[in-house]
Amino acid sequence: MKATQVAKGSPILAGVLSTMIPGLGQVYLRQWYRGLAILLSTLVVIGMVAWHGKLVWYFAPAGLWVWNIWDAISLTGGNRRSILIPLCFGLAAAYGIGWQMVEIDFSKASWDRAMSIVRPMLRPDLVEARRQNNQMWTPVSVPCSATETPPPANRADSGMLASVTPDCGGPLDELTVSVSGMWPDTDTTIWWETAIGDDKPLGGNENAPLIVRSDSSGSLTATIHVPSIILIAQPDVSLMLQHRVYFDQYIPLGGIQVSTNGKYVIQGMLETITMALMATTLAIFLAVPLSFLAARNLMSGNPFTFVIYVIVRTILNIVRSIESLIIAIVFVIIVGLGPFAGVLAIAVHSVAALAKLYSEVIEGIDPGPIEAVRATGANWTQVVRYAVIPQIIPPFTAFTIYRWDINVRSSTIIGFVGGGGIGFYLVQWIQINEMRAVGAAFIAIAVVVVALDYVSAKIREKLA
Repeated sequence: MKATQVAKGSPILAGVLSTMIPGLGQVYLRQWYRGLAILLSTLVVIGMVAWHGKLVWYFAPAGLWVWNIWDAISLTGGNRRSILIPLCFGLAAAYGIGWQMVEIDFSKASWDRAMSIVRPMLRPDLVEARRQNNQMWTPVSVPCSATETPPPANRADSGMLASVTPDCGGPLDELTVSVSGMWPDTDTTIWWETAIGDDKPLGGNENAPLIVRSDSSGSLTATIHVPSIILIAQPDVSLMLQHRVYFDQYIPLGGIQVSTNGKYVIQGMLETITMALMATTLAIFLAVPLSFLAARNLMSGNPFTFVIYVIVRTILNIVRSIESLIIAIVFVIIVGLGPFAGVLAIAVHSVAALAKLYSEVIEGIDPGPIEAVRATGANWTQVVRYAVIPQIIPPFTAFTIYRWDINVRSSTIIGFVGGGGIGFYLVQWIQINEMRAVGAAFIAIAVVVVALDYVSAKIREKLA
């Protein structure tokens, strides 16, 4: 409780007014801002509780109401009540309702499901043992058509012959696959590739590899089932398309090499870093001139330039409020999938962010040189050239490096909507439950972000 100077008034009248309308008693005592804040806070809490519709939470606006009456009466005696009590009422309602709205329930968590994801991620697919690969595949049609004869499901290549019997099948249909001419007495992994290139294991409950050993002549025969979810992504499930059955053999050569997924991880990270670099560079060329137009101390000299300042600042605030991920969806539609859409999305958001940071730097510079140059009769351009630019180069450089650091992080997410980079591969691996590749991607992202954060921090330290 604090003693404060307020206009004298009747405590009964102040209490009655605050009972009728929260904050009105404070307004009666000429505590305008306090009264308005109490009214708005009470309305917000009442609206939140009414929207949620649970009777128990009405204790919060009731508590605010009682406190508001107490505060109004106390103010007549020069005592201002602490806002801690109404703050606690508001926070209790906000957190309590929020807890129920997001349905927090730790009992829903499954340790088995968590470990099924974490275990493979702890064995990241970055490197593998060096080995020689021998691969053969044959086409097979899915599903069978009542009006169309499927092409033969067999293929010959380099002395090897693979076939599937019958030539077509639907989900869970039993097929017989065979291959000859491969390496003798060697474990052979048999797997399915859909018409759109998705890999499907054929062992276990369609979640484990199917491994069959070839005989002494390099031949094998096995029974498989067409994967159950083979037609889920197909718009017309009656359309007969060609899929593939693969036969893979490996012979260890000693040593290690970057795995196939590891190569995709490296490629994705290089794309991510390049996307961030290109987007930041494009943003600089637009953000620098816009920052001068968004600096109040430079644009408030006359009504015309002030109007320009207001317009530019408003546009920057609007663009900055839209997350780059949303902007990326728009550019994916305009220019198509790939890194270019990601670069444009990050660049647009970076222009708004950098222009705001740059303009704040300009607004915080020493006004002395500006006044001195203006006193010589210099025009706006000359003021910027001789009084502003020399003061802003170091902080501009530091903010640019910091923004590039942020854009590297953003680039990893942009790929989730088709904007290229490591995120583009990551979302596909998550969809096909390739968690070892996901683990490798996480490690690569962490290493790159930590390294860039360290380097950018050192550079900013030198520029400070």
